[in-house]
Amino acid sequence: MQFVSVRVITHDVARLAGFYEKATGLDARWRSEQFAELVGPSCTLAIGSAETMQLFGAGAAVPESNRTSILEFRVEDVDREYERLADLAEIVQEPTTMPWGNRSLLFRDPDGNLVNYFTPSAP
Repeated sequence: MQFVSVRVITHDVARLAGFYEKATGLDARWRSEQFAELVGPSCTLAIGSAETMQLFGAGAAVPESNRTSILEFRVEDVDREYERLADLAEIVQEPTTMPWGNRSLLFRDPDGNLVNYFTPSAP
């Protein structure tokens, strides 16, 4: 088994894909107006429209209702990312060194999904 992607369901694929292009520096690959992917070196962030959920069963995923998952990205410098993202995203927690040593920045994407940018304390 290989874990390959996380899919976020939204009412506005273009808005969310555009946000993640700015936040990650990755270009979205558009498969259709209802589906885009941002392919990173270790995982893919897929963004699908609410309409695509009809293929899986109505109500299987509800946009803008997540309060249990965190999308996590390992970055080189959390503090530099904070300066870059301060005007782009709702900051939940400014850069903080966590008890386990990681430096972490928490923010929300336009749909309210929680995102963590972190830098490990050791390589």
